[in-house]
Amino acid sequence: MSLFPTRLLHLAELLVGDLKDAGLKIVTAESCTGGLIAGLLTEVPGSSAVVERGFVVYSNEAKREMLDVPGDLIADFGAVSEPVARAMAEGALNNSRAHIAISVTGVAGPGGGTPMKPVGLVHFGAARMNRRLEHEMERFGDIGRGEIRMNSIETALNLARRMM
Repeated sequence: MSLFPTRLLHLAELLVGDLKDAGLKIVTAESCTGGLIAGLLTEVPGSSAVVERGFVVYSNEAKREMLDVPGDLIADFGAVSEPVARAMAEGALNNSRAHIAISVTGVAGPGGGTPMKPVGLVHFGAARMNRRLEHEMERFGDIGRGEIRMNSIETALNLARRMM
């Protein structure tokens, strides 16, 4: 029995298989998902061959200290923003031995939202060695903390697969 929904476990199995076939490793940099992406990936048997490490960077300080996200970037754009999601992915790649990095930062709720950054707004970053950074944004809406986090995992895994 998995801790995660079948649809997510299937996506994780596909990603782990793709990474194995390509001889690549992945690193995660997670804020609002709190390590759930790394947790899901490690549900897959044999994932130790491809999961290099995961960073849970819930606080701004952790983003700066562990991923080298510039403090002025957070101050200027906020932790939930495209520039920070990109910097998180790049920082995860630079602070690991992985080939692909995926990052997530968002407002999972139920509080913490603002008119400019409402509950359900999530930014994703992806980086691959010797390639440009990618970004995706989702507005899931105020559908509940658990659903926002599960939808964020799905989006992140699909983005990681596109980086292959």
